[in-house]
This record gives sequence, C-alpha cells and structure tokens, in this order.
Amino acid sequence: MRWLAFGTFDVERHPRVAVLIEGLRASGDEVVEVNAPLRLSTAARVAMLRQPWRLPLLAWRLATCWTRLAVAARRERRRQAPDAVLVGYLGHFDVRLARLLFRSTPIALDHLVSAAGTAEDRALAGSGGIKHRLMRWIDRTALRRADVVIVDTVEQGATLPADAAERSVVVPVGASDVWFKAGEAHTGDAGVAREPGVVHRAGAPLRVIFVGLFTPLHGTATIGEALAELAGDDRIAFTMVGTGQDYDRCRELASANPRVTWLDWVPGADLPDLVAGHDVSLGIFGTTDKATRVVPTKVYQGLAAGCVVVTSDTAPQRNALDDTAVLVPPGDAAALAEALRSLADDRDRLAKLKSSGQLYAAERFGPDAVVAPLRRSVAHLEFGHRHR
Repeated sequence: MRWLAFGTFDVERHPRVAVLIEGLRASGDEVVEVNAPLRLSTAARVAMLRQPWRLPLLAWRLATCWTRLAVAARRERRRQAPDAVLVGYLGHFDVRLARLLFRSTPIALDHLVSAAGTAEDRALAGSGGIKHRLMRWIDRTALRRADVVIVDTVEQGATLPADAAERSVVVPVGASDVWFKAGEAHTGDAGVAREPGVVHRAGAPLRVIFVGLFTPLHGTATIGEALAELAGDDRIAFTMVGTGQDYDRCRELASANPRVTWLDWVPGADLPDLVAGHDVSLGIFGTTDKATRVVPTKVYQGLAAGCVVVTSDTAPQRNALDDTAVLVPPGDAAALAEALRSLADDRDRLAKLKSSGQLYAAERFGPDAVVAPLRRSVAHLEFGHRHR
C-alpha cells in the first residue's frame, strides 16, 4: 500500500506521527511524506484562545504551509496516486485541505487529542462558553472529513460523536525503534540500567526521570509533593526535564529536595539515551478527565528504554500495561513516594520489572505492532473504494 503522510505535523515535537510512519514502513508499505511543519506546539495553538487577536498570525502561517503542501501533494499525485492519506497529529485543519486535494482517496486522521478536550484540560476554555463551542465545532468538522479516525485508547474513542466512533480505530501511541535501541544499549547484567561504562551497582541511588510539559494532565504538582516527601531519602535521585504551565509550582513544592536536577530542555535526539540511563520513568498523575482516558507517550517510551514505569492507576493504563508497570492512585503524592521507596528497597524487583516491561513493550508497542489495526482498517476501506 502507498501512503501519503500529509500535514503540518512536527515529528520532533510530536513523536506519535514518527511512530506511525516508521510502523507503516516496517510493515512493508511505502510512505511518502508531504510535510510543512507549522512549528507551533499544542500549547501555543490552544493558548491563542486567550489572545484571539493573534489568530490572523496563525491563519497566515497555516496558509503558507498549506501552499507548500498543496504543491507537493499535486506533484506526488501526478507521479503516483496514493492508496491512502495519513493526516498527522494536530491535523484538525490539515484534514480539510487533504479532503479537497484527495476527494476519493481514503483519509485517516490521527485524532490523538481533541481541540475542546485540550482547551478544557489546560483551563483555556470553560465547558459551555463560546470558546469551548468553537473548539467542539473544529473537532466535529475535522472528524467528518476523515474516513478513518485514529484514537489511542478505547476511552478516547468513547468521547467521539457517534458517527465518528463508527469509523474509529484504536492505535496505541507506541515508541519508535530508537527508544528500544537506547534501552538495549543501557541494559547491563540482569536488566540493571547503566550509563555508558558505569554499571548501577548495589548502593547506587535509584535514578528517576520525568520528561514533560508540566500540564495538569501530567500532575506535576503531585510529583513535586512526592519529591518533597523524599527530601530526606538519599537513595533516590531525580531528573526533571521540561517546562510548562505547572513548572513553577512543581519546583516550589520540590525545593526541599537537594537531589533533583532540573533541565529546561533536551534535544529530542538525545532524550532516548538520557531516559535509558535511569532506572524509573515517571508517567502521569493528573486528576483531570483527560488524564483518565490516555496512556501518554512517555509511558511507552519509558518501557522501551528499559525503565520501570511508575504512573497513575487509570483504566486505560491498567489495561495497556498489565502488570509490567507500577501503578499508583492519581494525584496521590504519598503513594508515589512510597512506590519509589519500594523500588529503592528491592533491586531484584526493580530488575525484573525492567526486563519484563521492555519485553512487553517490544511485543505490543513497537511501530509495526501498533499500526496493525490501522493497516487493516484502511486496507478494507481502500478495497471498498476500488470495488464500488
């Protein structure tokens, strides 16, 4: 099958798209990328709700990208028409252009997040105001233009309108091969994580890392409280990567802990190696509605990198991770602190969880594994298009 990966997506900011493309290629499909990155993060796009006078700038940048996309798409269509079009993450507007350019070609929209849900999760739009209704309209009209709607969990699919739910397929976020390779490179004897040339032997601190945008979804205030509770425990050291909405609050809460390294930014190419050099990767601990419906990218990446994942005990994470991760109640800093103490106490359990988690991720969450449901759905749809 020949795919056109289409849109203003940015694989450096949003690795989900890269995993899909990598998985399709690993499965034997041809993927041609027609991509003009908008270079705006999710936060920047949604934050324009606070400053609507900036929307013309977004429109101008989008129009510039769309011009490049349209030219490249027509060139590819003349060369060889695609069997299907994949519109990448944050493609609420891009799918409209894709439908204009490819009227009879199956289009799959990666609807990893809704505009309305993200705005509500970040407290940028109330549940019944004009802004929220606008976001819901953007979601609905985007979904209508897709033949296949990609979601990452059953719970996310349940939030779709009925007509879109009928066309949805669950595709876990997964992790790209670079994360698995980093994990293999950092796995020493008995699955104990190490830095290049430095084995983490008995007595070394438990190394814990968090990577994220410090949004309410992530529950970084809970992480900050747990760090404070562990301030007197010299067996555990932390690395906190990123900045965002709740960064200042998290850092204030954790200020009593001297064993925390704060990194505002790490190049995407360096993240797999950095995470793989730790023992534990933290997931999410938020209590928002969205936090109960998702399994975040960092969870899949942490497992692939050979870390023990500690994250919140929610239905989608429990179902996805089985017994390969350590789950704690959302928003419970004391439970998070106790889970980390337990791992610091029991290095045999730590090693077993590292090994089982990495094997489980390789079987279930590698690129070729996660795209299998998408390929089946689109192949069936494409067959129908050919035989009308």
